[in-house]
Amino acid sequence: MKIDVLLIEDDPMVQEVNRQFIERVDGFQVIGTAHTGEEGIQLARIVKPDLIILDVYMPAKNGVETLKALRQEGINVEVIAVTAANDRKTIRTMLHHGARDYIIKPFKFERLQQALNNFLLYKSSIDGEGKLTQKELDQLNSMQTHIDKPIDIEVMPKGLNHQTMKQIMSYMALQQQSLSAEEAADGIGIARVTARRYLDYLQKSGKVQLDIQYGGVGRPLNRYSLVKSSSN
Repeated sequence: MKIDVLLIEDDPMVQEVNRQFIERVDGFQVIGTAHTGEEGIQLARIVKPDLIILDVYMPAKNGVETLKALRQEGINVEVIAVTAANDRKTIRTMLHHGARDYIIKPFKFERLQQALNNFLLYKSSIDGEGKLTQKELDQLNSMQTHIDKPIDIEVMPKGLNHQTMKQIMSYMALQQQSLSAEEAADGIGIARVTARRYLDYLQKSGKVQLDIQYGGVGRPLNRYSLVKSSSN
């Protein structure tokens, strides 16, 4: 599944950096860019993106006005704000009108990566036809809380990165069955030995559970699945 992204940012240099950041995250592609809010709205009508990355400080029509206009027109698109605007009123207004996340400039790639992975998890869970039960909806909220629950960085083994760990957890949350370290590595795009180190640590931390499968010739296979509880 590819997520189509429209990037609305008036600074050409920042726009290019953001575009490169977005396309570094597996599953996302930028299908259009706009330098003004008005241009972005017109482009959204045409390309129908899944997600808009929206700046606030722009000439003519700022990000707040752009988001309000998108909602008034009924354009069905999710929005993540990426902006230098850090005043409470702007943040409150953007979130009130449905911004799914709010990232304050300057920011590191890992913060945007986290926002995109969280969006992918949400979209994969909520998309499609049919109905959701209360149990399924509660499980989605519980899973997001569990993923966002901080890990004690002070006791993390040397060489492990907190954002990579969250990326692994977000990927595993999308899976319907347990994964081997090799399958996780291939899905995320990291080395298998690296995936195994993270999974072993997450298992010891209670974030994932280990299922040892026997059968056939050779060593038993370790498979991992996310612990679907916010109580750990």
